[in-house]
Amino acid sequence: MNAENFIAEPGLVESLRPVSISQQALHIIEQHGVEDYPYECCGFLFGAEGNVRVIQEAKPVLNKVTENRNRRFEISPKDYLAAELYAVKNDLTLLGVYHSHPDHPAVPSIHDFKQAVPFFSYIIISVSDNHVQSLRSWQLSDGYFVEEKINQ
Repeated sequence: MNAENFIAEPGLVESLRPVSISQQALHIIEQHGVEDYPYECCGFLFGAEGNVRVIQEAKPVLNKVTENRNRRFEISPKDYLAAELYAVKNDLTLLGVYHSHPDHPAVPSIHDFKQAVPFFSYIIISVSDNHVQSLRSWQLSDGYFVEEKINQ
């Protein structure tokens, strides 16, 4: 275990299936992160499961946090319900959540860990000076965040 104590060391936990992100979804995530900088942005990830977790769509939602928005995000229960309904109506699976880390690495924070649920992919983008620095995907598995390989 590393210093964060909730992120698995590479190779410690069996690898998860890789993630593939459509160019359209990637563009939406990155654009949202830059537009909301220096505050955290957030949204949902939709797609399909198989040998690869395919993220076909990203849908931005409003960050409901009113204080410390540059370090926290919150998605309302209404937005979660709307996301579930959207997935059903469009024959998609709600695969996870994305959010940004302004001026910080694309690594889960303790706050991210406390809010996370198994199964979901958590894409985090690091944004600095209005530019995306990196994008990584994580999944909670056996009590630890495990990095998901992103296929390009």
